[in-house]
Amino acid sequence: MGKPLVIRDLIAEIPVIQGGMGVGVSLSGLAGNVAKCGGVGIISTAQIGYQEQGFAEHPIETNLKAIGTHIRRAKEISGGGIVGVNIMVATRKYGEYVKAAVAAGADLVISGAGLPTELPALAGESRTKIAPIVSSAKSASVICKLWDRKFHRCPDLLVIEGPKAGGHLGFSREELERLDGEAYEEEIKSILALVRQYSEKYQYHIPVVIAGGIYGGDEMRHALGLGADGVQAATRFVTTFECDASEAYKQAYLAAKKEDIQIVKSPVGMPGRAIRNEFIRRAEEGALDSHWKCYQCLEKCSQKDIPYCITDALINAVKGNLDHGLIFCGADAWRAEKMEHVSEIMEEFRKEFAKI
Repeated sequence: MGKPLVIRDLIAEIPVIQGGMGVGVSLSGLAGNVAKCGGVGIISTAQIGYQEQGFAEHPIETNLKAIGTHIRRAKEISGGGIVGVNIMVATRKYGEYVKAAVAAGADLVISGAGLPTELPALAGESRTKIAPIVSSAKSASVICKLWDRKFHRCPDLLVIEGPKAGGHLGFSREELERLDGEAYEEEIKSILALVRQYSEKYQYHIPVVIAGGIYGGDEMRHALGLGADGVQAATRFVTTFECDASEAYKQAYLAAKKEDIQIVKSPVGMPGRAIRNEFIRRAEEGALDSHWKCYQCLEKCSQKDIPYCITDALINAVKGNLDHGLIFCGADAWRAEKMEHVSEIMEEFRKEFAKI
């Protein structure tokens, strides 16, 4: 039997973190149920208040309020399980989002889409654990060295997100074409070696989880064999009854074939992985409406320079308006064949974990 995932005083009996998926895909429903089953449930704060009254007029204020609502709701569902949040560094008013999550009692803040250089200061002396997302040994070195020098601390957890992940990716298009699973394993080993140095310095075993392309027990077993302490899976949880996305969104995953999954250029300025649909075809043709209301999602966004609003595209998708929406997914979304309960997926992971 393998070891549980230990993050300071937090113990996940099944070493599986459910990845944060915005906008509105992983909210309290999904995160609470994953936590209830012995994993780590993660709420995405990206436009988390999109369904709430007042969002159109005051998006940031509405989001900040919704963070507390969803954390409390997820904790109620989980019955004492581990509930965290994913907050993108690129988010406008990033610091306020982190402080809102900490104030609401989030067990963990996972942060990527940029390097979370100030995350230790934002979390302060709270009990909330903090975890950067990195994609390379270089970025892992930068963040660990900076936190060590400036804050005299190390990450409570580190997430390595590989090239098969969904949504916005920390790689260039060229790197995505060049890197496959085996080639990326050397990078993973380099990151693990670096983390061990900081574990020794701080006399604390910094747990490392591998994300990107984790679909089932086989991938989890392989990741743990590389030396990871756990895995982060996101795409697998979309086609669950408990996922917070619309039925139409889930059906798009079930209908997707391998050739339907492609890399797209996001307005955020990063490559993203999504299911090809009418929206993507129109984006490629430059046929999308260039006039929209700004929802203040990103710190850096110039409306005149981007082809469409990422917030509009993701909200349309999660609500089921697929022809006008961007359907982010991981590389293995085509493997989804049926709707499942979160408990069934977690049991599959548990059985594989028990064999280790």
